[in-house]
Amino acid sequence: MRTTELACACGTVSIVVEAAPIMVVECLCTSCRTAAERIESRPGAPAVRSASGGTPHVMMRKDRFRVTRGEERLAQFRLTPDSATRRVVATCCNSFVFLEFEKGHWIDLNAGLWPDGARPAVTERTMAKDHPAPVPDDGVPTARGHGAAFMLRLIAAWVRMGFRAPKMAAGRRELRDV
Repeated sequence: MRTTELACACGTVSIVVEAAPIMVVECLCTSCRTAAERIESRPGAPAVRSASGGTPHVMMRKDRFRVTRGEERLAQFRLTPDSATRRVVATCCNSFVFLEFEKGHWIDLNAGLWPDGARPAVTERTMAKDHPAPVPDDGVPTARGHGAAFMLRLIAAWVRMGFRAPKMAAGRRELRDV
C-alpha cells in the first residue's frame, strides 16, 4: 500500500494518506469557488484555486487518511449553518486541508498539499454548469455536473469500504472570520 505524507504550508500539520486516490478532480461549483475565495482572503493563505478558477481535490477514502501532527491547529467552517459539507483549514498558516461531506465515505483533500512534482494530475473537471467563464480546452474531461463515471468510482470505493461512512474527528473546532 502506497503511503504519502503531506503537510500544510508551514509544516505544522502533517497528514498521511494510504493507497491511491479514488480520483483527482477539479471542482468548478459555486460553493467550492466561494469557499476558496474566503480561505484565500485569510492572512498568508496559499492559493486554493487553479488557473481556471476551480478547486483541485484529491478524493480519498476516509479510512485511508489520518492526521499525524498538529490536529489541534485544524478548524472548520461551513458556507451556511445547515451545509452538509465542512471545509477544514490549518490555522497556523491558513492552508486549506480538506473538504468533508459528513455523510460520505470520502474526503476531498486539497491538491495543493502535494509538492509540485508529486501532485496527482487532475483527471476530470466537475460542475462546469456553475462556472462563469469558459473552461480550458486542455484535454481534461469536463462534466456539467457529476458524470456517471464519477459516481461509479465513488460507489465502487464505498463497496470496498463495506458501505461504511466513518465519522471524522479532525478539525471540529470552529474557524472564525471566514
